[in-house]
Amino acid sequence: MTTITRGTSSVFADLGYPDAAERQTKTRLALAVNELLKARKLKQREISTLLGVPQPKVSALTNYRLDQFSVERLMQFLTALNQDVEIMIRPSAKKGGAGHISVLAAP
Repeated sequence: MTTITRGTSSVFADLGYPDAAERQTKTRLALAVNELLKARKLKQREISTLLGVPQPKVSALTNYRLDQFSVERLMQFLTALNQDVEIMIRPSAKKGGAGHISVLAAP
């Protein structure tokens, strides 16, 4: 008989990464950046100029190789793409323990 284990809302946590929250945050931010870039139909050279990064970093970004990008840098890319980024701090809905980080994109 096969046992099925329900995962959490983070594949990175499910895979046991110690930095799961940061990886999840970076991935969601990069997804928003890449969706905006795709909608603009820009070439990598144009993206490089717009975001102020060399072309190899554009390639890394579009292929979700995010180790070389900080959360802050990904947020700067979003503002360069004419997006507002808001950070909200509020008490956790869960009693006790640590809070969590989430990235939500407006419709």
